[in-house]
Amino acid sequence: MPEPKSDRAAPPSLPRAALPRVVIITGGSSGIGRCTAGLFARRGWSVGLIARGPAGLRAALDDVRAAGGAGAVAVADVADATALEQAARALTAQLGPADAWINAAGNGVYGRLLDVPEAEFRRVTDVTYMGTVNGVRAALRIMLPRDAGAIVNVCSGIVFHGLPLMSSYVGAKAAVRGFGQSIQVELKLARSRVRLATVFPPAVNTPFFSHAPSYMGFPARPVPPVYQPEIVAEALYLAATGRCREMTVTSVVTAFSWVARLSPALAAWLMGRLRFDAQLSRDPAALAAEEPCLFRPPSRVLGVRGPFNHRARGWSAQVRLLGLLQRISARPDAGLTPASGTALPAPSGAETAPQAPSGAGMAPQAPGSPSRPAPAAPCPAPACSGAPADAASGRPR
Repeated sequence: MPEPKSDRAAPPSLPRAALPRVVIITGGSSGIGRCTAGLFARRGWSVGLIARGPAGLRAALDDVRAAGGAGAVAVADVADATALEQAARALTAQLGPADAWINAAGNGVYGRLLDVPEAEFRRVTDVTYMGTVNGVRAALRIMLPRDAGAIVNVCSGIVFHGLPLMSSYVGAKAAVRGFGQSIQVELKLARSRVRLATVFPPAVNTPFFSHAPSYMGFPARPVPPVYQPEIVAEALYLAATGRCREMTVTSVVTAFSWVARLSPALAAWLMGRLRFDAQLSRDPAALAAEEPCLFRPPSRVLGVRGPFNHRARGWSAQVRLLGLLQRISARPDAGLTPASGTALPAPSGAETAPQAPSGAGMAPQAPGSPSRPAPAAPCPAPACSGAPADAASGRPR
């Protein structure tokens, strides 16, 4: 890993404090990624979005602009390292170098191991794990020369003990955690001020389940308790502006992580009590939203939330507490400056944003980035923890 250096100078006509911070989010066209984009925009950040589907990206860009933020989008499959690098260069050319990079892209297949085709199992690994690896590489190439920035990998509570029918997703997310720990040590040994955090969400009500193929006869559903994506978006913001290496989201995930550490047999017993049928949905809304799309972008824009609003929790005392602790313990740091106010936003009822005109805000696939100063700095230190049982699943025919 190259020695970090800082060679950016602030333009004389534009003070450092006047420049908005920049975040790039993969998987930004729906679910957690799109929700997080809106949150960062409301807090004064410029937002770059990367995903496969132009329609979903335009809808997410509408969210960013409606929140008062500047944004740009680039179409790329995170499993394609070259395309992702080109997208990163295009976004930095428009917005400036990224102060934060969030790897939120992921997919899944739902079924018994022998029922899931090898190509689909591999595709989940390529997107969910290798897509994260490719994202971290792209982020480091932006951040290391400036010796500043934060990378946040979206993992899952199920890394503490695997969930049945989700072996491809569980394996990929477990790899994400181990990979992140390795990079954290590399950065420390290089004395870099670039930070990497891994966040472990619970089961979340997003279109993930509508997009994941299922070989169980019905679409998948998140395992209760289920939370709204706004909870995870807040946690990702805290991770990007804080000092955590790992952060569990919600007390449910934190408790499960400790159960898995202290009594693996008990964790295995709890997972064994999950019947296959309990992970499937016969709800008409879930059936109507189903559109497996491992190998192509979805044809519909499903938005931030999935079809499970009736069972999803809209707040988390633990996440609110982490935000409070981070504000109290905020201290200067060479990374990011926490924006004022980190209260959890009220969940939005809108599930689909209007689409912008075709091509609006699309970043050209051109290299280069403008000269832009390293961000000014205070940075916080929230309480951290491990992470437990999760909610991602998918379902092929």
